[in-house]
Amino acid sequence: PANEFLNLEGRKLSTSRGWAVWLHEYLEVDEFEPDLLRYALGATLPESKDSDFSWKDFQTRINTELADVLGNFTNRSLSFTANYAEGKVPELIKPSDLDKETLQAIEDQKEKVTQAYENFRFKEAINETMNLARIGNRYFTETEPWKTRKEEPIKCGNTLHVSLQISAALSCLFDPILPAKMKQLRSQFSLNDDFSWDDITPNMLEKGTPVIQGDILFDKIEDELIEEQIQKLHDKAKAADPAPDVPELKDDIDFVDFMKLDLRAGKILTAEKIEKSNKLLKFTVDIGLEKRQIVSGIAKHFKAEDLPGQKVSVVANLAPKKLMGVESQGMILMAEDSEGNLKFVETEAEPGSPIT
Repeated sequence: PANEFLNLEGRKLSTSRGWAVWLHEYLEVDEFEPDLLRYALGATLPESKDSDFSWKDFQTRINTELADVLGNFTNRSLSFTANYAEGKVPELIKPSDLDKETLQAIEDQKEKVTQAYENFRFKEAINETMNLARIGNRYFTETEPWKTRKEEPIKCGNTLHVSLQISAALSCLFDPILPAKMKQLRSQFSLNDDFSWDDITPNMLEKGTPVIQGDILFDKIEDELIEEQIQKLHDKAKAADPAPDVPELKDDIDFVDFMKLDLRAGKILTAEKIEKSNKLLKFTVDIGLEKRQIVSGIAKHFKAEDLPGQKVSVVANLAPKKLMGVESQGMILMAEDSEGNLKFVETEAEPGSPIT
């Protein structure tokens, strides 16, 4: 949505202030492939609220999701097949209930992923696709093919068959997000790149289909490389040193008009979120002469439970107005810095003191 924002390392993106990551600079780092950034950004999209891209979160997603979940599962499936099944998809023989349930997960997750994409919920689509890899990993561990390969070879073959079918499905389901890596994975199954979404089924691979172990899909990102990117970001911001990013001054007003404002020192007594609103908070504010109910759209910047006791400045003679059905009897003054963060306009004066 156009009214939500993606921040960078907790701050508002600003190319003029050097607080940005440029694509060509990202691609200059050997370890940083386009697919990795596509995945991290897709999983961080500000779909319903502001979100934040950080280099440490980028590292965590690559290491714990792409490498440890997706890459680990597909590598286990392919390497075990190469080593103990002559590099071919084993036949599925008298599958157990767990085998059938796990194969059915391909259809179930495909449906969830399809619905998410059709409704433009890309983070959900990515998560549900990764959940299929998690299901496969858990299944592989529970069925223990390293134990059954000698004692129960049919059971071991079934484990590999199911795991390879899931891996093949993943190579297509993840294609919108990881096109280069999934092309590589499909080549290990000799699957065509011109597949359709309808081709994604629990039976994508026929028995006896040769598979290739290939290289590990995802290498882990080291801490030192991430620290370099963070430092580079701060260095660029320091070097930019632009003029303050503040709005222009408004037109002059008469002194008489200014004196019509009744500005008072106040203190927040209670604060709570307004039901069905993700922006509004309702306050009880002590302004000395009385206690006022004031509504303010700052819920995305502050937690209600942190605000009782906060000293504020209030426009006390602003005409009452209803917001989401709740009457607001004044306005709490705020300042917005160059990064888009809100700050209370505070005073140490006792509640009710005029501000002149």
